[in-house]
Amino acid sequence: MLFMKKILYIGNRLSTKNSTVTSVDTLGSFLEKEGYPVRKYSNKKNKLLRLLSMCAAVFKFRKSTDIILIDTYSTQNFYYAWIVAWCANTVNIPYVPILRGGNLPERLKTDPQKCNFLFKHAKVNVSPSRYLLKFFNDFGYSNVIYIPNSIQIEYYQFKKRKITPKLLWVRSFSKIYNPLLAVKTLENLLNDYPDATLCMIGPEKDGSLEDCKTYVKNHHLPVTFTGKLEKNEWINLADEYSIFINTTNFDNTPISVIEAMALGLPVVSTNVGGIPFLLEHDKDAQLVEPENSIAFTEAVRKILHHPEMAEKLANKAREKAESLAWEKVNHYWFKLSDE
Repeated sequence: MLFMKKILYIGNRLSTKNSTVTSVDTLGSFLEKEGYPVRKYSNKKNKLLRLLSMCAAVFKFRKSTDIILIDTYSTQNFYYAWIVAWCANTVNIPYVPILRGGNLPERLKTDPQKCNFLFKHAKVNVSPSRYLLKFFNDFGYSNVIYIPNSIQIEYYQFKKRKITPKLLWVRSFSKIYNPLLAVKTLENLLNDYPDATLCMIGPEKDGSLEDCKTYVKNHHLPVTFTGKLEKNEWINLADEYSIFINTTNFDNTPISVIEAMALGLPVVSTNVGGIPFLLEHDKDAQLVEPENSIAFTEAVRKILHHPEMAEKLANKAREKAESLAWEKVNHYWFKLSDE
C-alpha cells in the first residue's frame, strides 16, 4: 500500500475516564499498526463537550481526512453519529458508520428519517454481525457490508480448565447488560454448589453496579467487584475462573465474549441480538432466553455436570475465535479504506 488514506475515527474514547475500552481505540490501534494515519475523537467525559469535540474534529481536519469512521450505537449515542454524519456531508468527506448498537433494528423502526439520512448517505455501512446485516438488508439498505469484530488472538492463551462453579462476568454495569441476572444466577447456584463464586469486572455506567452491590450485601453472596481492569489484568484474572457468563438483554457481537472464547472459558449467554449469529447452542456455547435466572442457572449446572461437554464447547469456541483474529479480517478494512 503506497498511499495510506488518512482516517478520522469518531467514537467514545472514554477508557481513560473509568470506562471500558471501545472500538475507536481497538480497531483504531489495529489500523495504526498497519500504517494508516488515524486521528481518534473524542475523550471528553461530558456528553455535550464530547459531541462538540467530534464535530470540531470533522471541520478542523477536513483538508487532511480521506474517510471518517463513525461508531454508531442505538441509544443516545445514535445522535452523535447522526450529527457527525451531517458535518461530514457538509464538508464533503465520505463517512462509514460502523454498526455497534445491538438495538439498532428498533432505531430503524422508530426513527426512519434520521436513519435514512445517516445510513443512505454513507459511503458504506459496516456491520460487525450478520444479525445487523440481515436487519439492515430487510429494511432496504443495500450499502451494508459485513466485517466481523476481531481480536489479536496471540494475546489470548487457551487454557484447558478444570470445571468448577467459579463464574466470570465482564461488561460495563448497565441495565441493558442486566448484571443483576449474573448475581441471581449465583444465588440459585449456591443451593447445589455452596463453594460457587462470581467475579464481576467492569465500570459503573447507570447505577447498575450499586444495585448489584446492594443485592449482594442484602443476600450475603460471594461476589467480587473489581471495577474497571486493563485488558491484560482481567485476562490474567480469568485464569482463576471456569465459566464465562453473558447476561445481556441487547447485544451485537461483544468483544468480551470473543475474548472468553479465545481463553477457553465455556460460555453461557442470553440468546439475544447478534449472539445466536456468533454462538451456536450446544456446539460452542449454552444459550438461554433473557431475564430468566432459573434457565440461566440450569445452563451453568449443565456445564458443571458434564465437564466433557464443557471441554467440547471450549474447543469449538476457540476455533471460532481464531477465525476472528485480526490477521483473518484485516484485508476487509484495507479494501474499504483504500477504495
